[in-house]
Amino acid sequence: MKPKVAFFDFACCEGCQLQIVNLENELLDLLQHVDVVEFREAMSETAASYDVSFIEGTINRPQDEARLKDIRARSGILVAMGNCAHTGNINYLRNYRPAEWHLKEVYGEAAGLFEAGEVKAVDDVVAVDFYLPGCPINKYEFVELAKALVLGKKFELPTYPVCVECKMAGNVCVYELGQHCLGPVTRAGCGAACTSQGHYCFGCRGLIPNPNVDAEKEVLQKYGLKLDESIARFKHFLGKHGREVTA
Repeated sequence: MKPKVAFFDFACCEGCQLQIVNLENELLDLLQHVDVVEFREAMSETAASYDVSFIEGTINRPQDEARLKDIRARSGILVAMGNCAHTGNINYLRNYRPAEWHLKEVYGEAAGLFEAGEVKAVDDVVAVDFYLPGCPINKYEFVELAKALVLGKKFELPTYPVCVECKMAGNVCVYELGQHCLGPVTRAGCGAACTSQGHYCFGCRGLIPNPNVDAEKEVLQKYGLKLDESIARFKHFLGKHGREVTA
């Protein structure tokens, strides 16, 4: 029998699921080997259990935690898909101020009608078997993980920084252009997508294992860039990883 695969979304833009839909031909090939039993973006059917569940989004409320725990209990393998599920991403910025402040800012006098708790990544609530980082995910990396799961092969994310891919692409270092960049401490796998287009690395794939944060700070000082501005960028996309490097 084909493995039963499901996709679930919590607080997010659902851009990672759109990446999967955008696979087109690759998705048709993949569907020959798996049975998608739940995917709100593409179908209305549901199922009682899943061999592999892909989770997109952050966990913001008690009812979200309960729903996620139920999905985990009915899943063989659970994948945190995208940076919201992986680190908390931009939603995690809400944790730097009281939830009540945000509710009032957004809903004004109607703030009492809504509920907001601490923003959590998926692995803050349940055990995660695999991660697909990025904002959004690299759809081809998704295909590689799907193939590995179907074939029972090992799947590993790159453990080197974006700087390696940037140099392989022949890019001028954005630090030489006077910009901040999180490439030295961010996990590769995006093909240096942002820096190859003249932008700096936002850190949307999370930190590499054992990031050399001191070296990043030394680079900032070398180029006369302000540390507090870089820290703000750490908090932007890195989610809970931002606390790890700004403490």
